[in-house]
Amino acid sequence: IADRREGIGVCGWILVSLSFLLVLVTFPFSIWACIKVVREYERAVVFRLGRILSKKAKGPGMILVLPCTDTFIKVDLRMVACKIPPQEILTRDAVTAQVDGVVSYRIHSAVSAVANVTDVHSATLLLAQTTLRNLLGTQSLAQLLAGREEIAHSIQATLDSATEQWGVKVASVEIRDIRIPVAMQRAMAAEAEAARETKAKVVAAEGEMNASKALQKASMVLAESPAALPLRYLQTLTAVAAQNNSTIVFPLPINM
Repeated sequence: IADRREGIGVCGWILVSLSFLLVLVTFPFSIWACIKVVREYERAVVFRLGRILSKKAKGPGMILVLPCTDTFIKVDLRMVACKIPPQEILTRDAVTAQVDGVVSYRIHSAVSAVANVTDVHSATLLLAQTTLRNLLGTQSLAQLLAGREEIAHSIQATLDSATEQWGVKVASVEIRDIRIPVAMQRAMAAEAEAARETKAKVVAAEGEMNASKALQKASMVLAESPAALPLRYLQTLTAVAAQNNSTIVFPLPINM
């Protein structure tokens, strides 16, 4: 639409001239109906006899609108953050999950936002929902839980390329929450607990193995000196007596 070069025609110029004449005849009362104020964060797309008046939107400030022939639509250029409703998805490994998120975008071309789409905000939100469902359906549950940031960047890139012709720039997409069924949560908790128990048993077995190796080396050292074992026995008795404050009776001779 922005590339069309056709004029408004002879009849159109006649109507525009009559509109100018009407403004001049009713001046200064008509000036209040012709001057419109556009805020700093807004742009006005002016239509003259149904055609966009310029490839660029008007504003900010005061703009002149002719009565009877001109109409205008104001477009807000501020950043919009909308919540993506929870989407029921089926992951690649056949797990049902509910995922919601937030998409932030802004309109950078008011003319494209008005001329190329009926409702730019509703269309962007619906496209975000569809893109979220399509991309998450190709991921497994583990990838979905561990790679939120990468998935959000993929959704943002897909949305940005799709909404470019609407004059929309997608700033960010964030995945807020991922909900899985309670039965799946219990199964994942049991799996994690079993994995921790397996790791603890492996660590304990490695400790026993290292301890047995150390005991083997100690027995070899004690076997080399016959007096080492009684001395070690006496040291153990001293330590036990100091801790428990008890009387220990040991046989004589000690080599028994």
